[in-house]
Order: sequence, then structure tokens, then C-alpha cells
Amino acid sequence: MYVLGLNGSHKDNGNTAFLLNEILKECEKGGARVKLESVHNAVMSAKTPFCVSCSSPCSRACYKGTALEFLFDEVSKADVVIFGSPVYFGSMSAQLKAFFDKTRNARANKAWLGKYAAAVTSGGSKYGGQERTAEHIHACAMVSGMTVIGNGSELGMGHFGVAAHSPANEDEYAIAQCRSMAKNILSLKI
Repeated sequence: MYVLGLNGSHKDNGNTAFLLNEILKECEKGGARVKLESVHNAVMSAKTPFCVSCSSPCSRACYKGTALEFLFDEVSKADVVIFGSPVYFGSMSAQLKAFFDKTRNARANKAWLGKYAAAVTSGGSKYGGQERTAEHIHACAMVSGMTVIGNGSELGMGHFGVAAHSPANEDEYAIAQCRSMAKNILSLKI
């Protein structure tokens, strides 16, 4: 099993990266191959960071040969993709939104159809829009043909994914959610 974490924050060592790393460490302990990648760096490597729909169908001209093309390929190879984002104005970061906007070619070719996707969010306050951000991530994953999963059942049912408030490394409940999500991922029949 290959589990890919995508950090939608511009901070490589911030709260979102911390949460993703917690999940990936648990998945690795369970035998999965894991990797963490920066969405910010990949999006910014494209000739045009934001999709302007320059051709239909998408020719990939704006990101061919860049880190973004590599990242799209990694998503295609992964069995599970965990999308992480800090909460910005009640939604995902501009970097992660730009990433999803540029998936026109992957969607047209059904490259991610049926892949598992999960959401991780972190906000500056306890009720700072984390669930809403997770819902936005879920919507983008579903538009891409992915199957959305949440946390496992050991902390109760109905969670949308991992949600933390700053600082994430002191949010014991969020850390427990990370372990629960990792167990849920490892229980998938892949």
C-alpha cells in the first residue's frame, strides 16, 4: 500500500505537516510505503500557478516537466492520498485549491477514479472552520473520482477527517485522530 500525504500549506514544518506526518508514521509502522509532498512547491513550479483553462482538452502545457506534473503522477501511483490544508477564510489554502483546479487532465482521463482520499485540516482556533475545510477537500476529491474516507471508529463515528487547532502538536485529540485515521487506512482492502 502506498499512502501519499499532500501538504497544502506554504509551511513545510507547520501544523498541517505535523498532522500529516503523524498519520504517515503510523501507516509506515503498519507496513505501508509513505511519502509527504509539498503542494505549494509543486503549484509554484508551474508556468502559470493558477488554471486559466488555456486549452480544452487540457494540454498540460503550463506544468509539463515541472514538480506539479511529478506530483500528479505520484497521486496516480498512490493507493491513498491524504490532502492537508490549514484553514484560510473557512476553506482550504489557495495552493491546494490551485492544485485541484489544475487537475483537468487527470479528471478527463479518470486517472484518480476510485483512489481513496482523506482530509486533514488545522486552524488557529478550536472551531475555526476545520470541518468546512474538510468538506471542501472532500468535494474536490469526489469531483476527481476519488472515494472519500474519514477517521476510524475507535474515537466514535461520523468524523470528517483530522481537525486540529494550533499548535497541533499540543492537540491531544487531533493526535489521537491521526492514529485512528492511520488504522482506518491500514484496514482498507488494497
